[in-house]
Amino acid sequence: MPALDRHDDVFVLDIGDSENRFHPDWIASVNAALDEVENAEGPRALVTAATGKFFSNGLDLDWLFAHADQHQDYAVSVQELLARVLALPVITVAALQGHTFAAGAMFSLAHDFRVMRADRGYWCLPEADINIPFTPGMSALIQARLSPQTAHTAMTTARRYGGHEALAAAVVDHAVDEDAVRATAVEIAGSLTSKAGPTLGTIKARMYAPALAALRDKDNPLG
Repeated sequence: MPALDRHDDVFVLDIGDSENRFHPDWIASVNAALDEVENAEGPRALVTAATGKFFSNGLDLDWLFAHADQHQDYAVSVQELLARVLALPVITVAALQGHTFAAGAMFSLAHDFRVMRADRGYWCLPEADINIPFTPGMSALIQARLSPQTAHTAMTTARRYGGHEALAAAVVDHAVDEDAVRATAVEIAGSLTSKAGPTLGTIKARMYAPALAALRDKDNPLG
């Protein structure tokens, strides 16, 4: 399960060492960690990282298929998490040490910056291949955070981006060696801890207002 640690003014949220899918308990644990980050005082920033082969493989489809009657509530909870990270009033950096797929890729896009392992692992939005359309909120998030051409390619072709390809397409901000992924993310976050606070939160809220509104649409989250 996710665990939060702190190194000076940088919080490091390790989201797990498995596929780190969005099980309801996992979502609750991440939200609890974000509560701690948000309620802390003074300079601070957040690095979200993982351990093992995956950063995150996205939605917990096994749980979802077993709880089909909770489909809409589940979608609301996922999109609320994405919106929360997108508007968090601290600088956020995702450290992508492994495969980052589907809602996991969207979760990474909700962060301000992304550092990816250069030599192995893929960043991918596979929805066109697995026949699960993007919700309006998810579409809005992706299109707000990627260039129009990259968003179109990623969403319609399910292209798998390796680290160097992701950097060239501006999906990520840095592609580095495996052992430098988390350290680079912490370094970036550490240089920006002074930005934390209500002003940053307001900037993000206004910058991403359409995406946030779509993600927070509880009445019709699935479109």
